Order: sequence, then structure tokens, then C-alpha cells
Amino acid sequence: MQKTMIAARLHALGTPMTLDTIPVPKPRPNDVLVKVKACGIVPNMANVINNWPTWFPHQPLAKFPAIFGLDATGVIEEVGEAVINAKPGDRVYVSPLRSCGSCRACKAGQRSQCRYYTLNGYFSTSRDGQRIFDLYPYGGFSEYMTAPDYSLVNLPDNLSFEQAGRFGYLGTSYGALKNAAAGPGQVALIDGITGTLGVAATVLALAMGVSRILGTGRDERLLARVKALAPDRIEVMRLGEGSTGDWAKSMTGGEGADFAISALGAKAPAATMLDSMKGVRRGGRVVNVGGVAEDLPIDVKWLMDEQIQLIGSNWFSTAQGQEMAEMVRTGTIDLSYLEHRKFALADVNEAISGLKDRDGGFSNYVVIP
Repeated sequence: MQKTMIAARLHALGTPMTLDTIPVPKPRPNDVLVKVKACGIVPNMANVINNWPTWFPHQPLAKFPAIFGLDATGVIEEVGEAVINAKPGDRVYVSPLRSCGSCRACKAGQRSQCRYYTLNGYFSTSRDGQRIFDLYPYGGFSEYMTAPDYSLVNLPDNLSFEQAGRFGYLGTSYGALKNAAAGPGQVALIDGITGTLGVAATVLALAMGVSRILGTGRDERLLARVKALAPDRIEVMRLGEGSTGDWAKSMTGGEGADFAISALGAKAPAATMLDSMKGVRRGGRVVNVGGVAEDLPIDVKWLMDEQIQLIGSNWFSTAQGQEMAEMVRTGTIDLSYLEHRKFALADVNEAISGLKDRDGGFSNYVVIP
């Protein structure tokens, strides 16, 4: 076992990451050491490392120098003495969700509701998140990383490391669909269907038996590509060509979609989400995973009268990650739509800046340490 490794570390905001030689970490009793094979790149990473503390000061980054890298996949090299099931040689996706493990939410299996909820290699939702970063300072932009055994998703042989590097976005969409109670016979409305979360939600909704999917986006070429995934089950509309809510109602005989997944993104105007909400049937659900650029002014009497549930959905559980891996193993979902663009660890800065050229939710940028 080598004693040192290369890691891409950020030493200050607004500066490039540098390749540093640091010691290979030693796993604690309940941890594993993973040799990283691929790590997905968050499309928003450049904004995070340059603007995040200004935009969201209540959601801190790790203290510098920091190792980023959210969606790591690889092979277990070593296990701690208290690890029972995981073993060296296992192919795994490392979920970055970290929590305290002992609060009421964690004990109930709801780790994302923990006060200390932190995404390893990204940011924390807690002002006290540095306590978690101190325990797990290694992200996927390094040759090795430690992780708690509760974070591991075992990968089948027909799931590549590059495809598994997309599990963060796939899982976020899967968690949203679970919160929407998606299933056979339903009609889904996916706002922002051409983006990373939108395409993932589409592929997963089809696999979960959703009968029809109505989707909106701005790029006509990408809308056509999404519709081609299942032409007889998907209908699309270009944003700006009319009211999304009216369109969804007209496509369902006035009834409305059973649920809406709002995957518009943090720069989208609130009016776009408000419009799509009106396309949901009475008693339906609206699940937000993308955010919008401003506060959402909601008519709460309409919400009450229509009995609409508005749900904020963030990340996914390790159990849901394992469900997705099983769906790949059995052929229930096919991730061959992902177009991989691979970067060496030495080219991580180019990889982050190159995300402007991505082909919507079909592009998959990964760093290969």
C-alpha cells in the first residue's frame, strides 16, 4: 500500500485547484478506504468554488485547503476493524451524505434531515458542518478517500464507474420521484426536462412505470432528444411558447398531472415554477429539486383548496442508491444515454470550466484520478 497520494486541492476561492502530494488516509474502525476510479463533476462546481460563500453563507464549504469531488466511485482497498459486510475489492459508489449518526433523524434513517447534514466534497447545510468535514476531509478529486461504511452503494458489473459517477443526480431525481409517490398509471410533469436532473427524472420515471411524461425546456434540439427516449410516452413543450399549466391541463383532458418535478435550476424565475404548479391535478404533489432565483409567492388559499402538496426534496438515501444499482443490474434502467467526457486529475480545472459546453442532461463529465 502506497503511503502518499495526489489530490486536487483548493487553497483559496477564485484560484485554480493545485495537485498536492499528501498522505494516504487511514480508515477509522467504521470506515473504508476507497481507491477512486471516477468522480462525477457537478455542473455548478465553478460557481460553488467562486461564489458559494457569498450566495449561501449559512451553507459553508470546508476550510482550505479543501478536496472537492461529490460523486466518487471506486474499489475498496482497506476496511476498518468494525466494518462487517464491506470488503476489499468491492466496487462501490460513495454517497457523500454525511450526518452525525446519533440524533433522532439519523436513528430514524433520515440522515438528510440531520442538523449536521453535509455533502462530502461539496458543502454543508449546517453552520457547524466543519465538524463533519474534519472527520471526512477527502473528496473524489483524489486518488484515495475514506468514507463511512453506511455511505456505500455496491455496484453490479454492468454498471461502469463513469456511469455510477452520475448517481448523485440520478439519486436526487429518484428521491424526488419517491416523494412524489410516482408509479404506474400516472402522468408526470417535469419542468426543466432537458437538464441533468430532468433527463435523470425522465429515465427513472419511465422505469418506475409512469404512463405519460410531460416535459418543458428551452432547447428544441434537446427536447427532441428527450422525447426520442420514449416517443409514445413523452410529450414536450418549449418554455415561453405558452403557459405550462394550461398545456398540462389540456394534455390531460383538464385533469392535470398527478405530480410535477420542478428541476428548473437556481437561475430560473419563480414565475416559471408557479405556472407549472397550476398544471397539477387536485390533490397532486409538486416536488422541487432545482430551486429558483427568488422567493416563491404562493397563493396559499389555492394550495389549500386544491389540496396541493409542495415538497422540498434534497439528495437520496443509500438504500435508494442501492435500489438504482439493482435497477441497472436487472436492465430496468439503461444508462447508455450518458455521453462521458473524461478528464485526468491533472486537468480538473479544465474539466470544471469546460462544463459550459455540456449537452444538457446527456453529458456526463468525470474526473479519472
